[in-house]
Amino acid sequence: QVQLVESGGGTVNLGGSLKVSCAASGVPFGWTGYTMAWFRQAPGKEREFVANIDWNAGTTNYADSVKWRFTISRASAKNTFTLQMTNLEPEDTAIYYCSARLGGTLATTPSQYNYWGQGTQVTVSS
Repeated sequence: QVQLVESGGGTVNLGGSLKVSCAASGVPFGWTGYTMAWFRQAPGKEREFVANIDWNAGTTNYADSVKWRFTISRASAKNTFTLQMTNLEPEDTAIYYCSARLGGTLATTPSQYNYWGQGTQVTVSS
């Protein structure tokens, strides 16, 4: 059974940094062929794409709103992937979800992802 478990959310001041991580488990033959992603959902808004990474190749893709501020990476040996967030803004406040799909990094809509974590809150105070 696939499981994704986020950790590392919290509250940070405007301009600060925060890292969220996702521990992935339950795929019998490893994560080859999978894309891992981060989405976020603010109150009253739809869930939106943040970033994704091809598990094998390490190819990444970012939403324009976070490009140059956020970095997605994976630690294959630990079956984890992380989102390092810098220069945070109040608009980044949301619940951050990690997700996974069998397929490439062109997928940026929630419906294209099969597996989801429970979410972790990130709050940026001004």
